Amino acid sequence: MWLKPEEVLLKNALKLWVTQKSSCYFILQRRRGHGEGGGRLTGRLVGALDAVLDSSARVAPFRILLQVPGSQVYSPIACGATFEEINQHWDWLEQNLLHTLSVFDNKDDIASFVKGKVKALIAEESSSRLAEQEEEPEKFREALVKFEARFNFPEAEKLVTYYSCCCWKGRVPRQGWLYLSINHLCFYSFFLGKELKLVIPWVDIQKLERTSNVFLTDTIRITTQNKERDFSMFLNLEEVFKIMEQLADVTLRRLLDNEVFDLDPDLQEPSQITKRDLEARAQNEFFRAFFRLPRKEKLHAVVDCSLWTPFSRCHTVGRMFASDRYICFASRENGCCNVVLPLREVVSIEKMEDTSLLPNPIIVSIRSKMAFQFIELKDRENLVDSLLVRLRQTHANHPVHYDTSAGEDDMASPVFYSTSMCSDKFEMVSSPSSKEREKEKSPLPHPKPLTAVFQQLGSQSPDSCLSREQIKISLWNDHFVEYGRTVCMFRTEKIRKLVAMGIPESLRGRLWLLFSDAVTDLASHPGYYGNLVEQSLGRCCLVTEEIERDLHRSLPEHPAFQNETGIAALRRVLTAYAHRNPKIGYCQSMNILTSVLLLYAKEEEAFWLLVAVCERMLPDYFNHRVIGAQVDQSVFEELIKDHLPELAEHLNDLSALASISLSWFLTLFLSIMPLESAVNVVDCFFYDGIKAIFQLGLAVLEANAEELCSSKDDGQALMILSRFLDHIKNEDSPGPRIGSHHAFFSDDQEPYPVTDITDLIRDSYEKFGNQSVEQIEHLRCKHRIRVLQGHEDTTKQNVLRVVIPEVSILPEDLEELYDLFKREHMMSCYWEQPRPVTPRHDPSRPYAEQYRIDARQFAHLFQLVSPWTCGPHTEILAERTFRLLDDNMDQLMEFKAFVSCLDIMYNGEMNEKIKLLYRLHIPPALTENDRDSQSPLKNPLLSTSRPLVLGKPNGDAIDYQKQLKQMIKDLAKEKDKTEKELPKMSQREFIQFCKTLYSMFHEDPEENDLYQAIATVTTLLLQIGEVGQRSSSSGSCSQECTEELQASAPSPEQDSVFAEVDKTSQAFSEAEGDWTVSFEHILASLLTEQSLVNFFEKPLNIKSKLENAKLNQYSLKTLDMSHQSQPELKLNNQ
Repeated sequence: MWLKPEEVLLKNALKLWVTQKSSCYFILQRRRGHGEGGGRLTGRLVGALDAVLDSSARVAPFRILLQVPGSQVYSPIACGATFEEINQHWDWLEQNLLHTLSVFDNKDDIASFVKGKVKALIAEESSSRLAEQEEEPEKFREALVKFEARFNFPEAEKLVTYYSCCCWKGRVPRQGWLYLSINHLCFYSFFLGKELKLVIPWVDIQKLERTSNVFLTDTIRITTQNKERDFSMFLNLEEVFKIMEQLADVTLRRLLDNEVFDLDPDLQEPSQITKRDLEARAQNEFFRAFFRLPRKEKLHAVVDCSLWTPFSRCHTVGRMFASDRYICFASRENGCCNVVLPLREVVSIEKMEDTSLLPNPIIVSIRSKMAFQFIELKDRENLVDSLLVRLRQTHANHPVHYDTSAGEDDMASPVFYSTSMCSDKFEMVSSPSSKEREKEKSPLPHPKPLTAVFQQLGSQSPDSCLSREQIKISLWNDHFVEYGRTVCMFRTEKIRKLVAMGIPESLRGRLWLLFSDAVTDLASHPGYYGNLVEQSLGRCCLVTEEIERDLHRSLPEHPAFQNETGIAALRRVLTAYAHRNPKIGYCQSMNILTSVLLLYAKEEEAFWLLVAVCERMLPDYFNHRVIGAQVDQSVFEELIKDHLPELAEHLNDLSALASISLSWFLTLFLSIMPLESAVNVVDCFFYDGIKAIFQLGLAVLEANAEELCSSKDDGQALMILSRFLDHIKNEDSPGPRIGSHHAFFSDDQEPYPVTDITDLIRDSYEKFGNQSVEQIEHLRCKHRIRVLQGHEDTTKQNVLRVVIPEVSILPEDLEELYDLFKREHMMSCYWEQPRPVTPRHDPSRPYAEQYRIDARQFAHLFQLVSPWTCGPHTEILAERTFRLLDDNMDQLMEFKAFVSCLDIMYNGEMNEKIKLLYRLHIPPALTENDRDSQSPLKNPLLSTSRPLVLGKPNGDAIDYQKQLKQMIKDLAKEKDKTEKELPKMSQREFIQFCKTLYSMFHEDPEENDLYQAIATVTTLLLQIGEVGQRSSSSGSCSQECTEELQASAPSPEQDSVFAEVDKTSQAFSEAEGDWTVSFEHILASLLTEQSLVNFFEKPLNIKSKLENAKLNQYSLKTLDMSHQSQPELKLNNQ
């Protein structure tokens, strides 16, 4: 165990310790007399001395000291009861610390660093022990308080776990604490007076991997868009990496993969995620993947046990998995024996008498007169009780009547299926009248597999093929007798070999049903398919149009799909599935797969096989973005690098190969291999899952590796692979020879060598069959991060490609703005309850609409990056800007609108900026309910009695009348050129406009000059508005009005100026007698003041704003949320 470092002066005090190992910084010592063959007396003396010196406990016989070169002070940092125990600590020090210490120049720094690391390890060990005893140990609460204080996240950011570690900054390690929360990875270090804080959102992580650097053999590397961070010196790196992977996977799927999010209820409540939940979720996903069970199946217990296997006449050691509707068993030796027992098949679960030969046994009896004996079950009582509860619940939901008169030798009997598709022997509870009504209403599904109807067309097979088929059937019958013939059969290496040889045509469809467990779904849902067909047939939509378009492209060379019988069956199955699962609907390649299923299974059976493939065996393959297929392509690329490194080195860009192999996964080789050969691949797929496709793909590449390495381009590689696949034959097939879609590649001058599918499959198992389900699931988790982030990058690049030509902001600044925009959306997903107006990220929408923000999120970004900051008035200006940009009134804004507005603020001409400001103070941006629009502005600067000729301090005077007259004339000429005239501004709106201008000038270096200038312009515009108001009320400029103007102005030229203004105001007045001012008046007036022109035309730097925004975006969001929670607290207190 690790010890709290305390200094000792003598490393061999009283000669009681003997040095076993040493390095430049550490010494491993053994207590003298311990373990010495001839040192009994010495050992007794030392033991007696230990008892005298420390009566509370004996000293541990092994220890490790920290020594700093040149110092006489030593510090014990670890002790152990055995050499093996202390040696583990020594190995850890050598691997994680020894090489690191050389980077320090100061000896005191070395001692401080090691002592700090050991103390952190002690704290971590104690917290782990407490975590096992309590749900919320005291240590975890302390860590939570520190986490909240150091990172200041909202309360909704739940801490999952924490670890002591080092973060590498160049060649220097920073010792600190790693905090893993539901949305972020955080690191804190305070070392040698320097504080370091890192906050990395999980959604920003593009790669998570274990690697090594110059100093350490094992580190965790986290790659984001611009940086790589290495973390090391964990007490248990394996556990940390698994938790990281789980959190990254859960968060990315919740926030970026909308199609999966709706299917997984565990992802809906991230605030409920704990470390224990993550471990249970990982085990649950492995369980569903290993036994290929429905996604909704929840694992309840995993128990070590042994199962009696009659074929080997012994008990096989393994584990029992108990879930909602299944009892499963997997042997400890991979592939030795697996069993799947649907509770629907189980008749009874009984405890047997406990004996020394059969400790804690239970018997599980199933309907096909088989019994499974499990022994060595811990906590047998509770396990059986929970199993019985779920068994009763399953039978209550799906009552079954069973007739035992069926013979086991009949392959069509209910014993073969157990839950029979033939309702004469084994029936679900249903009234005869309802069945008759179903037959009358719904279209009648095809009663037989299509090969049974159309096999006579290919019956010219040689007798040798038929005899081989009969031999296979005989082998399978023998196997059924010994291992079982229902879904509950023992699945061993022997059955895998039989499958690899090719399943007999007459048994293929039925065994597919058993291996995929589609038979349980079929029996559990009587009449379901018929109802779906009835509901979906005749409906016309985009999906049905796509189905109709592809019907005649589905195995057109097979006679079954050259007439309406096969086409109609295919139409019904595809349409029914699209109706059942509208999220998937219909995807290309589903037609090819379904047509093959119809060849070997009845129509309803084919439907449930399709359900099993789309929803369980190939998860996320058949949806909008085919994420699952892309993930497996990425996994396949890594497997190529591992197993075929020379080929991977030659093909520098394996993504080109992925474009070729994608169809292998989507159609299970059905579209690129002759059908009679491809069905053997489907046999292996239904038994072994996606593993069979991975290993067969590797076998195909290995068989062509030499030619592929000599290929010059992707086109030639495609030709090589297509020609090879087209010449894969199945000599055992009794059916007709049907070529693949790539037959045109085989038109060679010389004959191409033929490969037998059985040999190819056998090679794939022998050379590449060592991949376990657990390894594949781990690789899928790893590569799902890369694939999802690849989609995010594609979205980003497409949005930027559209926006860049339309704005003047630099591309690199636009990229940072996009990241800020996306992060603002994400932060609301992290910590806020979903609001009706703010939808989640939807990858099915057009690129520009995938991320949108609401008014509150826009206000945060406006405050961070807008150059028009107006102090307390900024929030009001942001609200008006949002209303102006929300063209379709859906309360959401896209990135393009956001950037276009910023572009005007930073890079627009003065007239564009003033026009934007003007529009922000008229409807729809300014509303009657605007929270600042009801307070009138009372300021002496707005008095209309101020003269239009102002004196300067040096005695000079500036007359604005001539300038204003000329500008109004010029603007009047250009008015005809504008596309749409802006409405005039009322006095209330003008007051708000003035308030915004005053707020914008605050803290500007030229603040005084700007205030003086805006006072002049405001006075001028108020007078223009009053003149327009009077002239519109009288219809023309009255004598009284003229006299008043003359009295207020010292220059006689002023009459002519206001006469011009009078004409303009009269021409464009909105309502008789209203005070109004136009955009042209405002722009012309502002142009008369050079300080205002300078203010609006000065260059603005967006980079400093972006840097500041990246630093403060989180703190601003946290502050806003705390302000929101305060009114709620007040209400609760009241």
